[in-house]
Amino acid sequence: MKAKIFTLALTVLLTLGSCNSEPTLQKYFVENTEKKDFIALDISPNILNLEKTKLSSEQTEAVNSFDKMNILAFKADKNNQAQFETERTKVKAILKDPKYQELMKFGSGKDGASVSYVGSDDNIKEFVIFANRKENGFAVVRVLGENMNPNNIMTLMSVLQKSKIDMEQLKPLEQLLKK
Repeated sequence: MKAKIFTLALTVLLTLGSCNSEPTLQKYFVENTEKKDFIALDISPNILNLEKTKLSSEQTEAVNSFDKMNILAFKADKNNQAQFETERTKVKAILKDPKYQELMKFGSGKDGASVSYVGSDDNIKEFVIFANRKENGFAVVRVLGENMNPNNIMTLMSVLQKSKIDMEQLKPLEQLLKK
């Protein structure tokens, strides 16, 4: 009987101990996807409309390392500046977690952007781009994949310039860019 109680108590402790209550970017996306001031998009690699036969092996590797992109944007206006500040502060706090390694930062003061990643230098699982501007709002872009590396991202950027992007998938973001 004591062994059963001990086993049950140990199971409960392990279950409670393994629950992670810390905020994560994934949780933030899930919690805010349906809220009225947010715009959420999931974008697949087919948005690029690439002729894969015309890609070099390096370009093919870069495209194949990319699984999907999640975008969550907050549209700021004069009526929701307090909420904008609160939400921006939440995202910044999440990105301060040591698992997000900052690659670069642009801008100054309250407007700007940063690029971070999750994983090791040669096996990046996620790139995170966070851009914000008080007048427009902010956007968090998660580029998810397997075995990505900084070279793949640079190669992917060059492929993007040559692609025929399917703008229909990006239509919801137009509201964010309008004032």
